[in-house]
Amino acid sequence: MSGPQPVVAAESHDTHDLARFGYKQELHRRLGVFSSFAVAFSYISPSTGIFTLYALGLATIGGVFFWSWPIVALGQFIIALNFAEVSTQFPVAGSVFQWTKYLAPKPYAWFTGWIYLFAGALTTTAVVVTLPLALIPAFEDMGFSVANTLNNQRIVALITLVVITLLNIFGVRLVSIINNTGVIFEVLGMLVFAIVLAVLHHHQSLAVVTNPGTTTASFGGFMAAMFMSLFVIYGFDTASTLAEETRDPRRAAPLAVLMSVAGAFAIGVVFLLATLVAIPNLKTAIADGWGPANIISAALPGAMATVYLVVVSAAIFVCCLSIQASTIRLAFGMARDRQIPLAHLWSTVNQRTGSPFGACLLIAVLAGIPLLQFAGAGYIAIAATGMIYLTYLLGNLAVLHVRLKGQWRPRHDKHYFSLGRWGTPINVLGIIWGAAMLINFAWPRAASNPTPAQTVIGNVQAFSWGPLLDHVPVLYTVAIGIVVLGAIYYAIRHQQIPTVVRPTMGSTPVEGG
Repeated sequence: MSGPQPVVAAESHDTHDLARFGYKQELHRRLGVFSSFAVAFSYISPSTGIFTLYALGLATIGGVFFWSWPIVALGQFIIALNFAEVSTQFPVAGSVFQWTKYLAPKPYAWFTGWIYLFAGALTTTAVVVTLPLALIPAFEDMGFSVANTLNNQRIVALITLVVITLLNIFGVRLVSIINNTGVIFEVLGMLVFAIVLAVLHHHQSLAVVTNPGTTTASFGGFMAAMFMSLFVIYGFDTASTLAEETRDPRRAAPLAVLMSVAGAFAIGVVFLLATLVAIPNLKTAIADGWGPANIISAALPGAMATVYLVVVSAAIFVCCLSIQASTIRLAFGMARDRQIPLAHLWSTVNQRTGSPFGACLLIAVLAGIPLLQFAGAGYIAIAATGMIYLTYLLGNLAVLHVRLKGQWRPRHDKHYFSLGRWGTPINVLGIIWGAAMLINFAWPRAASNPTPAQTVIGNVQAFSWGPLLDHVPVLYTVAIGIVVLGAIYYAIRHQQIPTVVRPTMGSTPVEGG
């Protein structure tokens, strides 16, 4: 009897802590510190984002695009520091939505959550369409006749979406096991194979990171090439999003947030350097828009290249699972507060698995809609990433507003994460960084924010949204469309959206047991 008592006491403590926010414990607490880190790391997944937009960076400014990685990692780590402190205060499912809900006026918080919900669904789409970029070449290396066409990519993406939805329905315990295993394989796989590439198959010197090749390394080009790194290093707040399924989340979530960014940065540096030095001919790679799959297949022997692509495919699959899991918790948190349409359908929890069944189905449907007009992973990634950075900026502005009013009450317990007197300067730096990157996302240019008319593959326009929208940048159409849709709903239903319970910041949580 004595063995499990500490765990029971801890879970009771967490349950009572959650009750302070007006919620009962419905989701199952199964995640420890490593599992919390693993879910956040899987969301970031260096291999996934690099496979999606590597070709964009290389084709834009050659090997110089490598330097976008440390710059973006530093900027996002500043955001992560602020988020780590906030996650200590609000261990509730939904991260940015929950934080703004407790810190900002109701309309501001609601629109932040609304935008974040659709951004998460778009990100889920962006990663399920990334999987075919590694998996189809792996099938081809195995001798299967699978053409790497947009239609086949869409079929693989749809199958992936169905599978990850079923896994998320089975509950966080299964997702955690898969994530933990996947993170270990991603870290080991990317490191081991990257070292093999760098040591045994290097064709370029390390000076490749300063070589633009046949491109022109301009400031504008560098800003466009940053999109690969910007698409990778976000989602670290997932550790906070799953707070209601994490044991001792006030301590575990901040640590997991920071560890996930640091770990992703280190793995990404090694992988990017290895793939760049392994390019046989930089001029050809730039001209043909090579991605990691092309470099791996060209550099490694057939069997080894296939294994590498399979390992990366597994990492991308785990990333798909994690991103959907995070977005599901956001949808659940908003539905539980009656913040979104048909909330009673999306707030249901399966008592046996502890899974928010309704929210699983909602996110699967929302993530499937962009596949109706699929023109490649890059275009979806642009819209998804821009929307995520917008919500991060909105969240940081809400936190700064409270800090400047003198209402921020950091926890004084040494076991909890606190920025202390550095909180406001770091918050301001994060806002400057986020605003600059949002301008970068919004800048109308064919490389990073094209109009549908500019999405030409061969001599054919990749997709069309009609004469009125074909000359409007993709991000503008998506962002304005989501905000307008939200404004209509909010105008009709805002009287029925309840005011939330606001526990005192920095107060000692209720002790359980």
